[in-house]
Amino acid sequence: MTQRLLIAGGYGIVGSAIAKHVRKINKDVEIVFAGRNPERGIALAKELGNAKTAHLDLENNHGLDNLGEIDLIVSALQDPADILIGLALEQGIAHIGITKLADEVAPFTFATLRIPPKRPIVPLGHSQSGVMTLVALKTAEDFKQIHSIKLAGLYDDREQMGPMTVGDSEGFIGRALIREGGKWVWIEASQRPIDVQLSDGSTLEGLPMGLLDVPSLAAATGAPNVRFDFIQGESIGTRAGNQASQDLYIEIEGILKSGKRATRRTVVSDPKGQAHLTALGVLVSIERILGLDGNPAAAGGIYLPETLVPVDAAIARFEQFGVRIFDHS
Repeated sequence: MTQRLLIAGGYGIVGSAIAKHVRKINKDVEIVFAGRNPERGIALAKELGNAKTAHLDLENNHGLDNLGEIDLIVSALQDPADILIGLALEQGIAHIGITKLADEVAPFTFATLRIPPKRPIVPLGHSQSGVMTLVALKTAEDFKQIHSIKLAGLYDDREQMGPMTVGDSEGFIGRALIREGGKWVWIEASQRPIDVQLSDGSTLEGLPMGLLDVPSLAAATGAPNVRFDFIQGESIGTRAGNQASQDLYIEIEGILKSGKRATRRTVVSDPKGQAHLTALGVLVSIERILGLDGNPAAAGGIYLPETLVPVDAAIARFEQFGVRIFDHS
């Protein structure tokens, strides 16, 4: 039976990148591009094949009863009332959402406790939908004890971003959740900047953001100090005279398995930019949920990227799509 993937906001910059990634690895999944202006997705549906558009207006609850059988909903737009999560829980549909921040997960958590998920429900409010966390966990494998994890995402003004992403980044710079001295602390971003070292040795000021990478990595590694920062400036791609790239910086400090204290710095750089890399983070979760990776489809439950996707398989997929991952220690 054909599996059906609905991408809410699927004809936007990130949504269309997700669809193109899916079609690159699988021709059989039917893709439904849903949104308030479905005519904007007609050309993309024709280009990718085995795809269609549908009208979906979450503000007015329009279109929810006319979607037919859906296996997985990917929400590539804001859903402040959690309408799509509610629909997924009630109808036993898998769900991936890419916009939840650290201070927005309580309603989602309570909803999933009330209705235990029959299919995977995955909040991907992480940097690039889990890419940062998965690569950081690979770097962390060299350590037996981690003292601190510093994460940063660089946003280049030269890169095209969708209205949702621009709006999100403006809202992010406010109250942020960080792990400090083993305690969870809410801080005002503007009052706690730090300098972030780039791959060329220069530094930029970073402001903390409440992305889910922070609690994910704190739980996975036991690190007492974890924070994610937003930095803005010229990307690796721009500095090389090319298209703006999406660059992620990971710095882990602790004790290696050899017993030596060390700091490891890893860079993730996607020459095709923010939307391309974010869509790859979603892609590896889609593969696992639907079993497109050749393994049985994931069972129902709540997942994070690191509990759903094998790290090595994810990194191999990122690199297959042209992402560079390198050390700059």
